[in-house]
Amino acid sequence: NPLQSLLSSMKHACEILTNEPEGGAAPIPFETFSFLYLYLARIDGEIPEDETEAFLHKIKEESDNHSGMVLIRHF
Repeated sequence: NPLQSLLSSMKHACEILTNEPEGGAAPIPFETFSFLYLYLARIDGEIPEDETEAFLHKIKEESDNHSGMVLIRHF
């Protein structure tokens, strides 16, 4: 499943890029998350653009409630 593979990649990216201790929520800024997600989704090419945009809109709403940070549990 392309979406599951992409989300797994994003989980790893959050864990790598976060400034928080290992095993935590692994927050990263929405801008960073969005940039990576769009980049990987375009490379994959199997996830429709409208689904990508809808997903990022949902994540943006979640991150707005957490000082602009995306947490792994958001996706």
